[in-house]
Amino acid sequence: MTSNSLESEVAPHGTVFSRARRPGTFSLAATLLLPAAASAEYRFNFPEPVTPIARETLHIHNEFMLIITLLFVVVFAIMIYSMIKHRKSVGHQPSKFSGPTGAMQWFWALVPFAILLFIDFVLMGIPAVQAIINMEDTKTKADMVLKVTGMQWKWQYEYPEAGVKFISTLSTPRDQISNAEAKGENYLLEVDKPVVLPVGKKVRILLTSTDVIHTWWVPQFGVKRDAVPGFLRETWVLIEKPGIYRGQCAELCGKDHGFMPVVVHAVPEPEYLAWLETQKAEAKAAAGGSDRAWSKDELLAEGKGVYEKQCAACHQAEGQGLPPAFPALAGSKIVKGGLLDMNGKIIKDSHVDRVMNGKAGTAMQAFRNTLSDVELAAVITYERNSFGNQMGDMIQPAQIKALR
Repeated sequence: MTSNSLESEVAPHGTVFSRARRPGTFSLAATLLLPAAASAEYRFNFPEPVTPIARETLHIHNEFMLIITLLFVVVFAIMIYSMIKHRKSVGHQPSKFSGPTGAMQWFWALVPFAILLFIDFVLMGIPAVQAIINMEDTKTKADMVLKVTGMQWKWQYEYPEAGVKFISTLSTPRDQISNAEAKGENYLLEVDKPVVLPVGKKVRILLTSTDVIHTWWVPQFGVKRDAVPGFLRETWVLIEKPGIYRGQCAELCGKDHGFMPVVVHAVPEPEYLAWLETQKAEAKAAAGGSDRAWSKDELLAEGKGVYEKQCAACHQAEGQGLPPAFPALAGSKIVKGGLLDMNGKIIKDSHVDRVMNGKAGTAMQAFRNTLSDVELAAVITYERNSFGNQMGDMIQPAQIKALR
């Protein structure tokens, strides 16, 4: 079934979507004027739709383009004909009247107005309203829930029913960004941990943010929804075709706005369930890591990776920062200050306090709920023993666990 056929389609749970059976304007034009391969690959149109929302959006776009093109051709044809046929050089004299005075004049005044009303409210208005109703559908039951939390400059994904949660960050090497090496095929559109969703299941997506407004956008899903601090917004997707789908944050959100890609792997349900079990096992293993004693070398190795993913965007690769917004860690009084008090508790405004709880009114976010005990202990230890700080101390994951 192509994206340009018109029929009624009933999705799971009874939601009805319309499909276009005839080619839309832009698709028709591309088919007639361009090679078939180019049209098939959607190079001159929207990305290939893989959800009911995206398919409906493409259908409406094509229908509107057809209507607008026809109006353009008819109006300009009449205008050009009138300019040529009734020009002064051939002796034509303009009519002199201030308003409709006869039946024919009233006809030419009212009929076009009625036609425009029909086009605007019936041909264009009804499909547009129905599409919006489908986009905002919250009546039909979803098969699963995905919570998306935007933060500078990464995404946190949570599967509440499965108890799985992780951070997804840009994985494009910094050398590519700084032009030290050639850029890869998916430059700035690749992540360390993609979202995995099952094909053929309605997924309710809840969105929020911890700092500023972000926008979660995947073009082939036809979904673009703001993640607003303090609010829980929602949308939904039903992916019909397995594949890897890429998007990005579409709301200017700060220095590294362009480094917030979205990558979704759509897979068959059995593969999705297997992935969930793998994530649960990894989370359990990570939790178990909090209870053993880690060597300093282990923490430094782990901390380096955490720092590069979570901290380097603001504090820079060598800890030099970008003052005043992003203070340097090299030689920082906070980093070189005390770890914990005599009772093993957090010292206010200390290094541990700042990493775990952030600082209100600044870009320094709290990592208490986004990083594991091991990751927190590792990155704190790494920062205290790197960039020339060389404090020589360390903090154990078990200590972080006790501070939560």
